[in-house]
Amino acid sequence: MNGAPQPPANLFGVADLPAPLTAGPGDPAVHHVRALLDKRLRALLHHEPGARDGSDIEDLHQMRVAVRRMRAALKAARPLLDQTWSEDLRTELGRLGRALGPVRDLDVMIERLRDQVATLPPAEQAAGERLVAVLTGDRIAARAQMLDELDSDRHAALRHRLGETVTHPLPEPTDDVARPELVDLVRAEHRKLAKAVRRGGEDPPDMTLHDLRIRAKRLRYAGELVEPAMRDGRGRKTKDSKRVRAMLKAAERLQEVLGDHQDACVAEHRIRRLLDELGDAPDAHEVFVGGRLVERERARAELLRAQWWDAWEQLAERAGKL
Repeated sequence: MNGAPQPPANLFGVADLPAPLTAGPGDPAVHHVRALLDKRLRALLHHEPGARDGSDIEDLHQMRVAVRRMRAALKAARPLLDQTWSEDLRTELGRLGRALGPVRDLDVMIERLRDQVATLPPAEQAAGERLVAVLTGDRIAARAQMLDELDSDRHAALRHRLGETVTHPLPEPTDDVARPELVDLVRAEHRKLAKAVRRGGEDPPDMTLHDLRIRAKRLRYAGELVEPAMRDGRGRKTKDSKRVRAMLKAAERLQEVLGDHQDACVAEHRIRRLLDELGDAPDAHEVFVGGRLVERERARAELLRAQWWDAWEQLAERAGKL
């Protein structure tokens, strides 16, 4: 893309990293954390140029996923790491995630509403497209803020810091307390999720379902950290690694159901805001189309709400076998 934003020439990149790290069953737990951070850093660096360019929204999505998975790994592995060091790094990654989030959320919503508008009768599509155009303007503003962050000295420092992190052994606690096994990290995340589910019940508020989605994601990412360590000395699957993979599949399903539910709720609320922003003399066609879109999103959210408990029970059964 001509004229697309480019990173500074001296910005740390994939070529500055040594060979990719690997971690096997015999390696210490903390080395598995380092290998995962290395993998996700490479994904972040690979997708950042595309996120800057903006021509393919998938690059921004994958960059944001890499940030989230690094933060989740650092959180799950807190007992294995120096907590001051790990929490400070999570804070910096969180800042980057917050810079990427608004643009990615608007990408999802714009694509979602365009698909919905395309199914409307031709006479209503023009009104729907005018509503989508408002979101497109919001996205332009959000991208400008995102690019300011990506061009900042703080972001450059974070990239260099991550490069240093995966190049050297990770800082560990200085006390003599016994360190948990990797699988214990997964069990801990499952206990937290199960406790939150019990507290919320079968029909919790939308915000509680959103929180459960985040917790399910943390469980899934912890499982991805653990699974390679459960294989045998030749890297082949074992009964234990297969149990983890079954749990991962169930966690992904629950995350998918709750994520789609959250997308529907957010879309409904944003469409309502768009209608509120039309002013005292709104266009009747836009109000009508907006109302139809709200009804569709609410129906979609209720359909997904009816599915989440079954998805949770499947996950609870598989996680209980670890």
